[in-house]
Amino acid sequence: MRCPRKSVTAVGAIIVVVSAAGCATGEETGSTPTPTHATKPKPEPTAEVESGKSKPVEPAEPAATASQENALHSAESYLGYEHFSKSGLEKQLTFESYSSADAQYAANNVGADWNEQAVGSAEAYLEYESFSETGLVEQLEFEGYTPSQAQYGASKAYH
Repeated sequence: MRCPRKSVTAVGAIIVVVSAAGCATGEETGSTPTPTHATKPKPEPTAEVESGKSKPVEPAEPAATASQENALHSAESYLGYEHFSKSGLEKQLTFESYSSADAQYAANNVGADWNEQAVGSAEAYLEYESFSETGLVEQLEFEGYTPSQAQYGASKAYH
């Protein structure tokens, strides 16, 4: 392929350099290059680790939408004054007209320790009502805590 010559002015010099670079690679503007040799796949980006070895870089999380951020702020507010199970928090947020996806995003990203939330709920129940430990576990499960979270919460509240 022949490269056209341009006059040497400030703009012309730039065009000549860019044009020459294109000619040197064998690529033509507006066409798909046909490889004349096998191409190697690009290696994954890496990050240095303390040991000196590298590991793949994790792709960045997509930015949260405004609705997800609002749901997250509401979740933080709720957890500031009341204890919730993860599913209970999601239900509360959907009751407040957040979408299920936004409520789930908020519950997943609020940073709550669900075991500690179960302890708080168990202690609150015991302040106002009498429960056997088994009955308290059942009540916590009814509120949406997992069996292990309910057991943990009741055990800590009783002991």
